[in-house]
Amino acid sequence: MEFIMTARNKEQENIDYLPLKEHGLKASIDVVGGNGSIKNPFQVKVVINNENKINWSGVIHLELKFNKVSPRYFMPAFMYGRNRGECPQNVPNEFPRFREEIKRPSSPSWMVRSDRLSHPVALVYDSNKIYGFCASPYFINKNGMKQQWKPEVDSEFYQYAGYTCSLEKGTIGYTLGYENAPWLFIKSHDVRERTSLSENCFELEPGEIIEVAMEVYEFDAKSELDINPVIEEVYYRYHQKPRKASDIKTTVEDLSLAVYQDAWLPEDSSYSGQVFENENSGDYRYNKIISITWTNGLSVATPILMAALRLENESMREQALACITNIVNNSLNSVTGLPFGAYDNGKWSNYGWWFDGMHTPGHSSYLIGQALFYILKAYDYEIKIKNCHHEEWLAFVNSILMKIEKTKNTDNEYPFILSEKTGAGIEYDSFSGTWCMAALAYYCYLTGDKSHLDSLMKSERHYYETYIKHMECYGGPLDTDKATDSEGILAYIKAIRFIHALTGEKIYLQHMKDAMDYEFSFKFCYNSPIKVPPLSKNRWSSCGGSVTSIANPHIHPMSSNIVDELLYLVKNTEDKYVKARMLDTIGWGCQTYNTYDKEFDYGKKGWMSERFCHSQGLLSERYSDGSLASTWFCLMPWASGSIIEGLAGDFWEVN
Repeated sequence: MEFIMTARNKEQENIDYLPLKEHGLKASIDVVGGNGSIKNPFQVKVVINNENKINWSGVIHLELKFNKVSPRYFMPAFMYGRNRGECPQNVPNEFPRFREEIKRPSSPSWMVRSDRLSHPVALVYDSNKIYGFCASPYFINKNGMKQQWKPEVDSEFYQYAGYTCSLEKGTIGYTLGYENAPWLFIKSHDVRERTSLSENCFELEPGEIIEVAMEVYEFDAKSELDINPVIEEVYYRYHQKPRKASDIKTTVEDLSLAVYQDAWLPEDSSYSGQVFENENSGDYRYNKIISITWTNGLSVATPILMAALRLENESMREQALACITNIVNNSLNSVTGLPFGAYDNGKWSNYGWWFDGMHTPGHSSYLIGQALFYILKAYDYEIKIKNCHHEEWLAFVNSILMKIEKTKNTDNEYPFILSEKTGAGIEYDSFSGTWCMAALAYYCYLTGDKSHLDSLMKSERHYYETYIKHMECYGGPLDTDKATDSEGILAYIKAIRFIHALTGEKIYLQHMKDAMDYEFSFKFCYNSPIKVPPLSKNRWSSCGGSVTSIANPHIHPMSSNIVDELLYLVKNTEDKYVKARMLDTIGWGCQTYNTYDKEFDYGKKGWMSERFCHSQGLLSERYSDGSLASTWFCLMPWASGSIIEGLAGDFWEVN
């Protein structure tokens, strides 16, 4: 293995990284064990000495070179392959992309603060080999000595590390101190230039020595999926449990009551997309943004129905049923027979809050498929717990599914967008249609109708081979310009559960595990040392929460809605790793909302938002005094619904 060591001094007038000797620094690198395999990586010890007679302050960069041919980089929650750098990039939503030339938002190299990654590991897949390393995400000060943090060591935070990757040089790297370069992406419409070195520096006193440990990987691989066993090993090395807050029943009760009491819009038979509280008067302001599902509608109503059934709250149940019934009775486009995606001022249409960020107008398979899935789940739970049959819901779902099935292309992929004039598929190349696959699989499971099973299996094979096998699923949600994301995979996981239940074929359990591993790559394995309130003062835990996408780099609760599926895989495989991840997901959900009024500096008991800023990403909300806040100060019912769905489903009975 070959290493490159350089540094940039705080006093430099340029941004160049120069050899260590030009900074008065000296380093040694020794391989003290291991063979580079997944279970036994090379153990590399780096010792850095400040030989100057004065303090040195800057960023020290350690890069691992590999034999570059056609590399695909994987830095969990930040970089997947080339981050869509192969695709047109002049789109409204900017996110880091990899290209040979530098043209925003693309660059041939990237540097990023460690907490942008969900796991402290950087990996490359190239020519049937995997190269990479794992190293601590930050440094602590213990008894006056700077050292890398380990989960078993509790001491004062000193400084973040950083991770780097270079297509230009064929390297992945680790930094003491950090930079966000060439740009810092706060969010897709807030991209900032590289800044001068200041609070991001690592400082060494005269004669001070710092030791750095790295675990280095180099092994043969069949596909990009082989990065996942490495991520699993890193998980166990750095894992911390989420903090203990509420229990499952209390969490479901707190969250559902808050939505039931504070977010219902009786004149619209729906829930508000956001609820804001006036600090002075205590009155509520509603940002309705009503949609059929996703950020509103059925993604709220079905979980609230589940909670109502579990808690035996009939008034809450009637409220949820009113929302579902309204959608079934009124949302259809009479021209296409497909449901519209949004509602405003008495009119159904496809002009939702996301519309102007799209490239093609029309019906969305993401919204249609998800809506059908949640109608089926409501149908299922009404029968299972209340013995109440809603056959009109089943007929509604069947009618739409049969129309959607006819729109698949020759790859057996569902459309991304369908014409609102004819219902034909007019845009493809996305993972969002897996919600249609999930809805059809659930329908077949509930009804026992296997006539569409062959079609389901062909679609599943396409999505697996085209997206999951390469660890790059894009085009799920509608607001990211088809950035790589963690949302669409949830639908595939739900679909594969029912495909396995229908067929009993073990291959689908393996595909389910591979899909979950992809989702786990976005899910934090440790509790990041957050520095911005309210998350910092609450000691809120990042472990168990998943980053949304490479375009929306914050933790949000959507992945909490697959607890049923995680439990299904655990029961069928007894996989201890999946079980551990499931328990993290459950624990995260029980501590990420107001367990009492204003616990997160806003709102009532049971309120939660969708936004949890574990890093600099999406750090844009502000307190009244202008200082930054690490969450959004509003109730967002879909976020509550994701937690409720996970806790009030099958795990409720196990628990």
